[in-house]
Amino acid sequence: MKRAGWLLALILTAGWAAEPGAQRSQRSYDSGQEVVPVYEGWERNADGSFNLVFGTMNRNWKQELHIPVGPDNHIEPGGPDRGQPTWFLPRRNRFLFRVRVAADFGAQEVVWTLTSPNGETKRAYATLKPDYFVDNSVIIANNGAGIIGQLHKNVAPTLSVDGAPTRHATVGDAVALSAVVRDPDGMPAPKARHRRPTGAGAPVAATGLRFSWFVYRGAGAVAFDPPQVKVWEDTREDSNSPWGPGWVTPDPPPGNNWKARATFSAPGTYVLRAQAHDGGLATTGDVTFVVTGAVSGGP
Repeated sequence: MKRAGWLLALILTAGWAAEPGAQRSQRSYDSGQEVVPVYEGWERNADGSFNLVFGTMNRNWKQELHIPVGPDNHIEPGGPDRGQPTWFLPRRNRFLFRVRVAADFGAQEVVWTLTSPNGETKRAYATLKPDYFVDNSVIIANNGAGIIGQLHKNVAPTLSVDGAPTRHATVGDAVALSAVVRDPDGMPAPKARHRRPTGAGAPVAATGLRFSWFVYRGAGAVAFDPPQVKVWEDTREDSNSPWGPGWVTPDPPPGNNWKARATFSAPGTYVLRAQAHDGGLATTGDVTFVVTGAVSGGP
């Protein structure tokens, strides 16, 4: 089967639409930079509709940005809220969410506009142009697992999040999180991430089943115990990241039941996302927390 544009998707960051004249020198920043919306490509659904797939590039290495849905974070048409994140982790985050469009979408486009706290505005333009077609093989390759052997047969992990989809919490009090995760086919097999020469292309991630909680929407930082494996492409050593040299996929816990505790730093409504990843494909599940401001035991 011919997959139009899959090689282009491996080489380029598909749909990364900076405004004219916005090219910059390749310097690293811990904070103060903008987040760029990324159009990853489109998928065809069995009913004839399409998914427009988006990700992000936060140009900071440390600063996480909060941009609420509204004038500074909107998707049109049909928005401003089409399920996009409002909490932006550092660096590259691929295949974060999907916007479904009808089978007769044709030559239309969907535009995601982000204005960062530093005042920079960036847009991603989503169309059904053939070069932006993606399937599991493209996603596996872009996630760093490669495209050799039987990986085209890889299926995503299964994920079951315990508890209600909407819950309540209090600032400063830890809440329990639990999820059962399994990899039905064992592909890709666990393999550590080794150092790759500078300029050798997209980062290569470690493979094997892993699981993480992260903030998808929220008004403040959330502390996880234990610290979660990073879901963004942190290529530094000792970074608890599948993209970091020497990182080894941990053994699953008993019963494949991952447990953690989350503590919220500020009141508001949060979406915590659970991500089960085998190094090629991911499955996600969301839990909404309504967090009140009074710390337990306080005035």
